Amino acid sequence: MTDEKTITTDSSKKTSTNRKRIHWMDNLRTIMILLVVLYHVGGVYEGAGLWGWFWIVDDPDTISWVGIVGIVIDIIVMPTIFFISGYLAPASLKNKTGLEFLKGKFKRLMVPWVIAVLTLIPLYKVIFLYSRGLPQEHWTTYSHITNPNSQNWLWFLPVLFTFNMLYLLFTKAKIRIPNISLKGAVLGTFLIGFVYSLSIGGILGFRSWTLTPLIDFENERLLLYFMAFLLGVLCFRQNVFAEKPKSKTLYTVVNSIAWIPITVHIFARLIPFFVPEGFLISPLVDRLIWWLSFYLSLLCLLYLLVETFWRYFDKTGSIWSELNRNSYSVYIIHVIVIGIFGTLLLNLNLPALVKYPVLIVLTYLGSNWLISSYRKVSAEFKKLFIEWRKLAL
Repeated sequence: MTDEKTITTDSSKKTSTNRKRIHWMDNLRTIMILLVVLYHVGGVYEGAGLWGWFWIVDDPDTISWVGIVGIVIDIIVMPTIFFISGYLAPASLKNKTGLEFLKGKFKRLMVPWVIAVLTLIPLYKVIFLYSRGLPQEHWTTYSHITNPNSQNWLWFLPVLFTFNMLYLLFTKAKIRIPNISLKGAVLGTFLIGFVYSLSIGGILGFRSWTLTPLIDFENERLLLYFMAFLLGVLCFRQNVFAEKPKSKTLYTVVNSIAWIPITVHIFARLIPFFVPEGFLISPLVDRLIWWLSFYLSLLCLLYLLVETFWRYFDKTGSIWSELNRNSYSVYIIHVIVIGIFGTLLLNLNLPALVKYPVLIVLTYLGSNWLISSYRKVSAEFKKLFIEWRKLAL
């Protein structure tokens, strides 16, 4: 999630520089942030009771199918964002020293993270308690260090910074991604990720999250996210997106069959809610079906998203441009905006089927408006400061 100019490179050809932005990739990233907003708004109205104990607002009016929408979003959104981030990493490192690269990533990722965990996480708890009619607590309990949910949605920033550090380390140590085909890399990502996730969660039992003051990560998916990042790097190095594919056969076939693994994964996720034993066949077999369907769904959805945006959304405009510029900052602030508007909607005599789309629109437009306004005000202050310095001199 960077603003660096795009540089396309083929490992077997002379390096060339393309100073134009990759509009379809910017647009894809922006839509992924919109899906993150949908996913987190769904937490306010999901009907299974999984979010209520920790989420910023818990509306007693619920919608049963919101959880199913969340399952589908959960499959694809973060792997896609890590893939895009990996694709942009080589361009960010080019013509920079390792220290310059790290400074840039630290400023881009960790400085906002530090500010956010010191301000937004305490504000999260304030809204959490207020929306439930609970009294505020001692000030020492508002830190992300003492919060049982730790960094919450901000986990992405330290993890991405870590991936960039590892990429820099590999590059400086001359540890290159193996010279394999894209098909081989995708297959390897699928197989290794599947074995890792099944082993960590299904066999060793390390499910859920590891929470620390510095970095939070989902145990069963951490390696997947890093491999998605590296897959993006490989696509950059092989100049995969130099020319749009002429044939649509594979695209049409995947469009036709993607619903199969997605449906299986949805059922696999819902089994514990409908079967008294908590599993249909056995805990291990059920978990195997869970992760196999997850990775097959991910394989289909990632391919479809990338090719759809590559084929049909390689364009820009004033609205796309503004949304793309805001997307990273929208990710950082959107949960607090959900909390503010979600709390206001609690007091309205409206059904959840109305409040749900209203909260999505208010959160996304409100977050973008805040970021755009902040940028304009900052630009005006900077302009005034420059003029004041000129007058002072």
